[in-house]
Parts: sequence; C-alpha cells; structure tokens
Amino acid sequence: MGAAEAIRQAALRYCRGVDRLDPELMLSAYHDGATDDHGIFSGPAADLCARVMRSHRRYLATMHCIMNHAIDVLDDTHATGEIYNVTYLLRADGDGRQLDTWWGRYVDNYECRNGRWAIVHRVCVHEWTRTEPLGAAMPIEAHRFRQGHEDRGSTPRPVS
Repeated sequence: MGAAEAIRQAALRYCRGVDRLDPELMLSAYHDGATDDHGIFSGPAADLCARVMRSHRRYLATMHCIMNHAIDVLDDTHATGEIYNVTYLLRADGDGRQLDTWWGRYVDNYECRNGRWAIVHRVCVHEWTRTEPLGAAMPIEAHRFRQGHEDRGSTPRPVS
C-alpha cells in the first residue's frame, strides 16, 4: 500500500473509532505522542480520544463523513493533508430527537514510523454548524434492520 492510501486508512480508522465508540481504533490513527487541537480541547491525542469516548455517549448515533482528502507526501516519512468533514450527531432531548450537523476540516501532519503512517498533529477547523429537529422517520420497517447502537460502545454486539 502506498503512502497516500495508508494515510487515508488512518483517517478512516479515526472516524470509525469515534462513531463506534472504539477508543483503540480511534487512537490507532495517531502515532504515540501525537497532538490534536480540536478547539474545545488542545493537547495529547490520547487525551482527546478518552474525552471523545465520554462526550459522544450522549448521542444516539454519530457519523463522521470525510471527503476531499488532499494529501501531500513530502518525503518517505512526512506528509501533510486536509480533509473536508461533515459530522452528523443524533441526540434526544425533551423536545424529541435533534440532529446536530458540523461542517469543517481536519488539517493534518503525518509521519511514517516503522512503516506505519499516522497522524502526528491535527487541527480541527470549524466552518459552520446547524441544529434541527427531526420529523417523522421514513415510512419503512426500520426495526427490521440491524440497529446502529448494536455495535457501538463498550459492549458492542458484532454485526454478522
């Protein structure tokens, strides 16, 4: 696998780790000692991962959707990148279900250590957000599908 694809895979592990509430998977996107500036938190990536695992439990579901991942491989061990991100966060409150949507970018520095590409520094750039109430669900038999919460959190049920 080339450098750009290995970097893309690291970015995908980050998103999947957040959405599945899997701290090890999320942390695998980073190298040891990596830092992350997420606005409300700036510091060690390991501390961000722990914080996200606590804070995202309030959501019924989350989806971090990344796109337009520009990667500039500088040499055999260094690269930079920018990823456009749209995140959907579903929550329940006293008025029903709400959808919080976040638009922004991840601006990353990557390194290859011992053949493994991962993030060494990330800055999360905010573009805009929106909160909206959710109306009625689609008229389908949604209960017949596997439900997302079944493989999310500390006691996930494998989807097979």
